[in-house]
Amino acid sequence: MGIDYYAVLDLNPSATDTDINLSYRRLALKNHPSNRPEAGDVFRELAEAYDVLSDLRKKATYDKFGEEVLKAGVPQLSGEDGAWISPYIFHGNPHQTFRLFFGEDNPFAERDVSLTLDDLYHGCTKKIKISRKVINEDGYTSSIQEKILIITVMPGWNDGTRVTFPEEGDQGPNSVPADIVFIVRQKTHPWFTRQQNNLVYKAPISLEMALTGFSVDVETLDGRLVNIPVNDIVHPGYSKLVPGEGMPLPQDPALRGDLILTFDTQFPQKISTEMFGKVLVKDLEDQNGASQDC
Repeated sequence: MGIDYYAVLDLNPSATDTDINLSYRRLALKNHPSNRPEAGDVFRELAEAYDVLSDLRKKATYDKFGEEVLKAGVPQLSGEDGAWISPYIFHGNPHQTFRLFFGEDNPFAERDVSLTLDDLYHGCTKKIKISRKVINEDGYTSSIQEKILIITVMPGWNDGTRVTFPEEGDQGPNSVPADIVFIVRQKTHPWFTRQQNNLVYKAPISLEMALTGFSVDVETLDGRLVNIPVNDIVHPGYSKLVPGEGMPLPQDPALRGDLILTFDTQFPQKISTEMFGKVLVKDLEDQNGASQDC
């Protein structure tokens, strides 16, 4: 059974030329190797299907006889003696089809947009001015036009989030305008680092604090001062989890990730007698507490 070119492009045989162009555009952009490296075979099938269905003669032959006969070659549809439609062979280069359709190899026109961690925590609106070529009324010459694109940043967006403005790129007389894609780039924050939906805060502490207990005041991204007690001995690799004090979840901004406290313990060159006594008292208190819990 031959290839169903209409099914490849998510179409039915009644599709118009406009339907074919729009469907190829959508699917080729979605499955372009720069977006989906694993979709190479799909990208090639899309190019072959478009190569056939966008050509009137190939499409007529395919519609009447199917893919297998199209590739084998058939007599002219007019029935002229000796007339023959040559076997169809796909040229095998999906990027060539893509380039002819869009007028360039990369129609994504990607740009970075830098956002602070506060922007990504609260959400915000960014207005970005672009300049692009537009076709004049004569259909051939072009001029430069400025336009404002508005990005609505949702709370919890991650670094690398892509925002696409379809067909807002340069126009050409025989090509489809490129999409403009903005990629979120998160700026460095003074005291938080981000791990997906969690926030990490590193607190500098003394050895005495690490051994005897302390509390940490952390100013959150929404302006609150959270006091976090630490009663455990802070050993190398120790961290403390504070639930619900991280980033908003993109799928539900009412929910939050966690805050993770890590510690940078400053070691003295020598331990005083006073510090040793405090550590000993703390150890005895912990042992007594453990005994009473039993």
